[in-house]
Amino acid sequence: MGPRGRLTGLDQSLLKEMRPQTLPSGTGGLLPGGCGEPAISALPDASTVTLLPGSQLRGGTGVRATAGRSPRMGLQAADRLQGNGTWLVTEFVLVGFSNLPHLRPLLFPLFLLTYLVTLGGNITIVTIIHMDRTLHTPMYRFLAVLSLSETCYTLVTIPNMLAHLLMQSQAISIPACRAQMFFFLGLGCSHCFLLTLMGYDRYVAICHPLRYSVVMRPTVCLGLGALVFFSGFLVALTETCMIFSSPFCGGDRVEHFFCDIAPVLKLSCAESAGTALGIFFLSVLVVLASFLLVLLSYAFIVAAIVRIPSAPGRRKAFSTCAAHLTVVIVHFGCASVIYLRPDSGAHPGRDRLVAVFYTVVTPLLNPVVYTLRNKEVRVALRRTLAQGCWGAGGKGGESGLSL
Repeated sequence: MGPRGRLTGLDQSLLKEMRPQTLPSGTGGLLPGGCGEPAISALPDASTVTLLPGSQLRGGTGVRATAGRSPRMGLQAADRLQGNGTWLVTEFVLVGFSNLPHLRPLLFPLFLLTYLVTLGGNITIVTIIHMDRTLHTPMYRFLAVLSLSETCYTLVTIPNMLAHLLMQSQAISIPACRAQMFFFLGLGCSHCFLLTLMGYDRYVAICHPLRYSVVMRPTVCLGLGALVFFSGFLVALTETCMIFSSPFCGGDRVEHFFCDIAPVLKLSCAESAGTALGIFFLSVLVVLASFLLVLLSYAFIVAAIVRIPSAPGRRKAFSTCAAHLTVVIVHFGCASVIYLRPDSGAHPGRDRLVAVFYTVVTPLLNPVVYTLRNKEVRVALRRTLAQGCWGAGGKGGESGLSL
C-alpha cells in the first residue's frame, strides 16, 4: 500500500491475480494456470470460474465453478474446500451410457426384459428345489443358494443402471457408492467360493460315492455355506476400506455404470499404486485360487469317469457336471478379463462392455443352463407344473360338484 492509501503497481497486480476470472457461458476457452501450472480448460456450462492460486489438485487444476451453474452443471458432484485449498469430491457422476444417447431408448427395454427373465428363472429354480423332495440333496441346495446369490447380485447393479438410463441425473453419493461396491464385491467373491464348493461336491459324489452322505451331511454343508459368504464379504470389506480410506479429488466422473474398483480408485487423492497392487493380489487370490481348485476337482472327476466301464454310466456322471462347468468357465472368464489385469481400468469402454456381460448376461445364463442342461431339474419342473395344474383342476371340479 502506497502513501495516502493509494495502491502501488505491485498491489494492483496482486489484486488483479486474486480476482475471479469470468468467461461467457458455454465457452470452451482456456484459462491460464496459476503458480506455474499448465493452462486449464474452462468448464463448458459455467458462467464464472475462480482460479485458486497455489491449490494443488491431483489433476494439476485449481478451478472452481462459483456462480451461474446451468442445469447440466447441477448434475455434477458437489465439492468441499479443505484448509489447504484442495477441492474434495462428495458425490460421483456415473458416466454409464451417457455417451450413447441414441442407444439408451433401446438399451432400457432390453436390459429390463433380461433382468425380469433372470429374476423369474432364479425364483423358479429356488421354488422347484424347495417343493420337490427329490432335489433335497447338497448339490441342489447349493444350486438354490447360487440362484439366491445371483438374484441379490443383480439387485445391486441393474435397478440403478435402469434408473440412470431413464433419468438425466447420474449422480451417486459416496456412501451409496461405497455400499454398492461392498455388496457387489461381496456377492461376487462369494460366488467364486460357492462355485468352488459345488465343484468339491461333485468331486465327492463321483470319486467317493459311498462316503458322500457322510462327508456332505447337512451340518457340514451349512458350515461350508456360511464360510463361503463370510470369506467373500470379508474380502469385499478389505478392498472397500482400502479404496475409500482416502478422500477423492481426482474428479467426479466414474467411467462406469456402477461403482467398480478401477474407475473409483482412479479418483482418489492418495497415491493409488500401492492400493491398486494390494487389490490386484487379493483379486488373484480369490479368482485364480478358486478357479485352480475347481480345475483340480475336475481333474479327479475326469480320472474317475474314465475308469467307469459302461458308456451310459460315463455319460450320466458327466451330465451332472456339465451345467456347473459351463457356469464356471463363463464366470471366471469374465472375472479374469476385468480383475486379473495389471492395467485394469485403462480401457473404460471395453471394461463397460465386459461388465454388461457379467452383470446382465451371466446371471441369465445360470437358470437357463441349469434348467436346459440338467435332466433332474427339468423333470422336477414338469412334475411341479403338472401337480399345480392338477390341483387347480381338482379344485375347479370340486367347486363344480358343490354347485
